[in-house]
Amino acid sequence: MVNSKQISYLRGLSHSIRTVVQIGSKGLSSTVIKEIEENLKAHELIKIQVQDNDKVKRQEFLDLICKTLGTVSVNHIGKQLVVFRANAESKIKLP
Repeated sequence: MVNSKQISYLRGLSHSIRTVVQIGSKGLSSTVIKEIEENLKAHELIKIQVQDNDKVKRQEFLDLICKTLGTVSVNHIGKQLVVFRANAESKIKLP
């Protein structure tokens, strides 16, 4: 489980990373879920861009990603979502 201090640390790290996955007009398809899974394995902390203007829908996407893939929601600002999931051999050392 990640505490608030660790989330704050991850939020700071997320400023310098680029968006690696985009959720388009078709929504959160199985292909997008697989792409998020692969990027989590490679990077642990990823930024996702959502094209939908509906804030409630974006929050639903974030909740579904966290539930499906076991990630932690780090940030949701505008159309950008940031999620984290530590690997067995974590690259990111949490405080």
